[in-house]
Amino acid sequence: MKIIIYFGHHKVGSTALQTYLARNTLPLLREGILYPAVESQGMSHLLAQAAGVQTKPDLSCMNLREPHNALAFRMLATKNNGKTPAWHGALPGLPAMLTTLRHQVEVLQPHTVILCSEVFSNFGHGHEDLIQKLHHLFPDAEQELYCALRRPDEYVVSWYGQRLRFGQKPRALSDGAALASTKGIHFDYQKVVEPWARIFCGAHMHLRNYNDILSAGGSVQDFIDQVSCKFPANLPQHGPSNSGIPRAAYEIVRRANHELSSENAGQMRRFFLDMPTSQLPVQNRDVELLGEGTRHDLAERFKPIHDYLNKVTGEVAFFPDIDEMRIARPISEQEATARMLDSLVPDTLQSDDLRTFVSQLKQILC
Repeated sequence: MKIIIYFGHHKVGSTALQTYLARNTLPLLREGILYPAVESQGMSHLLAQAAGVQTKPDLSCMNLREPHNALAFRMLATKNNGKTPAWHGALPGLPAMLTTLRHQVEVLQPHTVILCSEVFSNFGHGHEDLIQKLHHLFPDAEQELYCALRRPDEYVVSWYGQRLRFGQKPRALSDGAALASTKGIHFDYQKVVEPWARIFCGAHMHLRNYNDILSAGGSVQDFIDQVSCKFPANLPQHGPSNSGIPRAAYEIVRRANHELSSENAGQMRRFFLDMPTSQLPVQNRDVELLGEGTRHDLAERFKPIHDYLNKVTGEVAFFPDIDEMRIARPISEQEATARMLDSLVPDTLQSDDLRTFVSQLKQILC
């Protein structure tokens, strides 16, 4: 038996890959490829499909679509005596989840097991014991690893948007938030990769540049192309991916998270998450959120990390376009924010509080 572990990173298409695996769990299983459930809710949805009660998978169920995120969060919570995210509901204890996983392997006898979670990337920073636990899960199996990495300036900006989407209240990227992220797994990719490479010594590891993934057709197609498992042809790949807040709206949402009630801030986030790309006054690729000074500092700090990735992969430059990390985008954050505010039609906002907030921001920022 072979076990393939996708251990991240964040913001590189993991949701699309998980959706593909969840949508096709039963067809894949018929071919000997197991994307295992880890708790009763996900298992019940799979049983309903197998029995014909459900004609198609309910991909809104997080524990069906992203079961190994639930597993990873439980592993972290168990170690830290913490809580798992509310969106996964009431999860069983870790021993029960691992037993559920093992029983499926014992009963179904797959030739390949796929564990897929971007949250596994968090194990690389201070949680090597959790990587060891996964390594010992099926000690006699052939082991294979896959990790996708995004050029760090693009990643820092994208992850910052995810933090805003979660309702967090960070400083602006250009005001120190970008440099504050450089010591953890959201910038130091060596911390992500090195413990997995060392603990899974001898396992074939695919380290993939996100641009190459996009060129291959996206996260699903690249995973299928790279790992040593023959997937059935003609299974549906298209599925939802995480929507993002437009970069021209980052400062608006950041201030909303700080200044508005949680309800109104949530409405503001949803307004921008639902905004069609065709309505954006500035495209994401044109907005500069870091500033030249921060870009220079990030590039210098990333040099030894990039050297590590080059050494591990044997490539001259893992990120061939790494020098573009230093080049600012054409439209400043201030100008992009002003254009976004000018483009907003008050009647499209859901409440008087939001309309007042936007009007005040226009006076301050424009």
